[in-house]
Amino acid sequence: MPEKSSIFSKIYLWLVLIFFYAPIVYVLIFSFNSSKSLSNFTGFSTRWYAKMFANRTIMEAIWYTVIIALLATLISTIVGTITAIGLSKSNRVLKEMVHQVNNLPMLNPEIVTAIGLMLFFTSLNLSTGFMTMLLAHIAFCIPYVILSITPRLRRLDPNLADAALDLGCTPIQAMWKVIVPQISGGIIAGALVAFSMSFDDFVISLFTTGPGVSNISIYVYSNVKRVNPTINALSSLIVYVITIVLILINVVPMIRNYRGKKNEKNSSID
Repeated sequence: MPEKSSIFSKIYLWLVLIFFYAPIVYVLIFSFNSSKSLSNFTGFSTRWYAKMFANRTIMEAIWYTVIIALLATLISTIVGTITAIGLSKSNRVLKEMVHQVNNLPMLNPEIVTAIGLMLFFTSLNLSTGFMTMLLAHIAFCIPYVILSITPRLRRLDPNLADAALDLGCTPIQAMWKVIVPQISGGIIAGALVAFSMSFDDFVISLFTTGPGVSNISIYVYSNVKRVNPTINALSSLIVYVITIVLILINVVPMIRNYRGKKNEKNSSID
């Protein structure tokens, strides 16, 4: 009986994986199709990628996507790191209250956050466009950065900062020279998560953008009903970038842990 249950669980797992990943693989394969057909693969070709990079509208969408993702990642990582460090030194009541507020954007459906940000910008009489989309991306990226850094701070020796202050460091020097290097793994992971969230965001971007400003997700949505194989190439580009980011998120901590164990082993031998 347990063996049958185990076999059924494996079959069920594979069916779920196929259900989720088969459409992605389908898009990736047909992005290299030599013809316009979306159902018959006639041969390998990169013509749709060439047309994608030759299309000015698509290149503008890619530009807005990349620049907003980079700026949102940079700003949210700095703000999130400083906030997480400050919370680690705050009293318990304030810390718990801020963490509860920080979790709200991640627990709420994206549509709720998008409508809230849209109404907020409208109430301030801000013209929607590049700046409002950037501010929206920064707002929903910061909680992920804080969430990535907080566990590292909890494992950090609280006496390190005090020791640095006793040795002559100013509070800012103690933060950047002592605390930040110790939590660099969490900062990098938070930055990568923020970049991936910003790069492929659609709902919040759609509600906070303005005329003439669209990212890749918005462009794909607006052209999805047309038989245009360049959309496959553009969609595949998102998959490539997010896959690389996810690999980095998982590989970077593994490399750091390996180096840490190797250094501990060398120091114990010495």
